[in-house]
Amino acid sequence: MWREGLLARAVLRGQTRGYRDHPQLERFRAHAYPVSAINAYLLAVLAEAEHRSYCFSRKKVGRCHGEPVIPVTRGQLVYEWDHLLRKLARRSPALYRQWRVEKRPRPHPMFGVCAGTVEKWERFAV
Repeated sequence: MWREGLLARAVLRGQTRGYRDHPQLERFRAHAYPVSAINAYLLAVLAEAEHRSYCFSRKKVGRCHGEPVIPVTRGQLVYEWDHLLRKLARRSPALYRQWRVEKRPRPHPMFGVCAGTVEKWERFAV
């Protein structure tokens, strides 16, 4: 997530030619301040990394203006949760067993949940 977040920010800044069409970038592009929003996301990833004793550089996180809230539809949240559970079932059965009982996961506070289905930009939307 860290490396992908840094790459996403480079795309939003126009600093790279690759990765520009990744569908997840749409949620940041739709924000009034996309770079600030991705920086807030990187801060959230950094906080979780520090909690897990990973060593990421705080210097790589740019400025955030306020506390951006990015809307996410309930359908998208469910879709992404199911996608994660499928990955965990294959890669980490113990974590899958731990998390599969969670039916309504709570996103990070920067993501405001609203009504709606899976986003149109999802490649495998149901």
